[in-house]
Amino acid sequence: MFIAMNRFKVYKDATQDFEQVWLGRDSHLGEMQGFVEFHLLRGPDAEDHVLYASHTVWASRADFEAWTRSEQFRKAHSRAPGTRPLYLGHPQFEGFEAIQTVARDQEGDRDAARAG
Repeated sequence: MFIAMNRFKVYKDATQDFEQVWLGRDSHLGEMQGFVEFHLLRGPDAEDHVLYASHTVWASRADFEAWTRSEQFRKAHSRAPGTRPLYLGHPQFEGFEAIQTVARDQEGDRDAARAG
């Protein structure tokens, strides 16, 4: 499993616009082999921004890298927000390989651990 995250420091007065850009876009993620799930996360408020993270789970790093080179990626990222900047600086990318996963088993009453 591979988790790809981007952190965004969104101007406090631009949070609604930022969320609408994400909620209104056609991501094309579901068209990609190895895509598992996506989350847009809102984090803590700081003095001058609100922290957001996009969190995408992939079956493998290779699947994620194929996404970044795909036509679907270009389509999903082609709709730039308006002329007003929504966040401070560039998003900060972080990629993680799973070492261990703990999940509830099928019966829902205990954990099942597996190596990544």
